Amino acid sequence: MNKEFDTTDIWQNDFDWLEIRHKLKEQLDLENLPDLQSILFLIGVQELGQIKEDFTKEEKQDLMHIATCKLLSYEDFYSFQGLDADSWPHWELTKPIPFKDLKEQEYYLQKMATRYINENL
Repeated sequence: MNKEFDTTDIWQNDFDWLEIRHKLKEQLDLENLPDLQSILFLIGVQELGQIKEDFTKEEKQDLMHIATCKLLSYEDFYSFQGLDADSWPHWELTKPIPFKDLKEQEYYLQKMATRYINENL
């Protein structure tokens, strides 16, 4: 990544991200627009393929990690290694992640989450 994003890229990402958040709010009948953490959780549950009434705090963190790995796999930062005995997916880091700061990481995750949702939901 390590490039500066031009204004058009940032504007388009912001627009697409807001559109996805509204789409999820409607589809899930939410009171508020979901934030990045909530969307990562939803993607993690989708990738896990198991629905439970309540996930533990640790499981929620694991689900967001699964989502992050899935999203970063679009650019080959992670590769899928398989499922464990409980059918939870595991990923391996395949190359260093080049984010300079949290803002760049968030931008990228929003962009990849938008792609994921458009392709899968």
